[in-house]
This record gives sequence, C-alpha cells and structure tokens, in this order.
Amino acid sequence: MDWASIFIYDTTWVFAVEILIRVTVMFVLIISFLRFTGKRGVRQLSIFELTIILSLGSIAGDPMFTEDLPIIQAVLIMSTVILLYRLCTWAMMKFQPVENFLEGKSLYIVEDGMLVLEKIKKGKMSHDEFFAEMRQQGVEHLGQVRTGLLETDGNFSVLLYPPKKTVYGLPLFPKQYQAVEKIEIGVCYACMYCGYVEPISEPNQLCVRCENQCKNWAKALNSQIVR
Repeated sequence: MDWASIFIYDTTWVFAVEILIRVTVMFVLIISFLRFTGKRGVRQLSIFELTIILSLGSIAGDPMFTEDLPIIQAVLIMSTVILLYRLCTWAMMKFQPVENFLEGKSLYIVEDGMLVLEKIKKGKMSHDEFFAEMRQQGVEHLGQVRTGLLETDGNFSVLLYPPKKTVYGLPLFPKQYQAVEKIEIGVCYACMYCGYVEPISEPNQLCVRCENQCKNWAKALNSQIVR
C-alpha cells in the first residue's frame, strides 16, 4: 500500500499553511455567529435555529480545505444567513403565526397528574422519553405532577403538587412500571397508557379514560416528592 498517497497525496506545505489559515478564519466566524444568536447551549436551540446551525457545517466546512473555493464566498453566504436570521427573528416578534411556524408551540404533556391523551395519540412524545425526563427531575410518579410542559427548545417545565396534595399516580421507574397480574382489594391502580387512576376489579379491565385502548394497569403510588 502507498501510505504516502493515503495520508498526503498531493498536499504541499503551502496548501497545508493555507488550510490552517482557512480553518482559523472559519472557526472564528462560526463562534461569532453562535455568540450572535445569544444562545448558551444546544438544548436552548429551537428547530429553526438548529436548522441554521446545521447549515453552517457545509457553509464553513468546504472552504476549510477546498483549494478553489475562496473564503470570501463563505463570508458572503454566512452574512446572508445572519441577515435572514435577523429578519426571521424580527418577524417572529411581530407576528405570532410566524413564531408558531418557525419555533413551534409548547406542549402540555401532563395535566392534573395524567398524560394528555391528545399528545399521546399524535405521537408527540414516547412514554420512555417522557418518563426519562421526569425521572431526571426527581419525579417518582405522575401523582406528584400538576403540569408538565414540553418547551420549544426540548426542555421540560414541571409544576409539582405541594407534598400534602400529592395524589395517586402512574409510577415512572421501570421496576414499579409493571403490569399487575393479581388485583388487591382497596388498592389504586394506574393505566399504563394514560395514567388514569382507579380501584379496578380485574387485571385486564379496560381503561375508561383512554377509550378502551389500554387494559394494562400498574400499582399506583402516592409517595411525596423528596427535594
């Protein structure tokens, strides 16, 4: 094998220095653009802003090593993107429909200790994904949650019940989130699909809230949240 051809090919010392200069310039431009957006992290980016960031990869990457592509073209493209970004942010401030289209809307995932059926049916978020987010915030079961909101940047906002107002709810940890096979008298159970709680009489009883879509029940919890 020709190792020199694999690693070096026709690269000259002059072009190697040129690559260093190109990479440095584009790196500074990317950092400047990201600082210009005012965002401090990836999770703060909306879909609209993430689209712009991804497009920077091609805009900034090619001029770093393509000999016949001058940096001025990349600078012009990035300047145009920045101008369009500012135009879009102005339009979002002035017109709510534009903001809803570009940024999306916040979604209510939990209300009154139960999952919002409309969002589940439309597949806005899977149970596993939602449960993981709740567990990371120290939530053990849905009875501790008054409202759960999925923000446009992908973060979760949670309003909790006061400890004394905690109700029975669907468990969120894998060991407790298990379908029961034997019913105990006087015990509350939660629908594993929507979180509806009631004292059922048989293991395969259909849930009345989620319109008979689920007949799996987990033992509901009412423990208070620990902070």
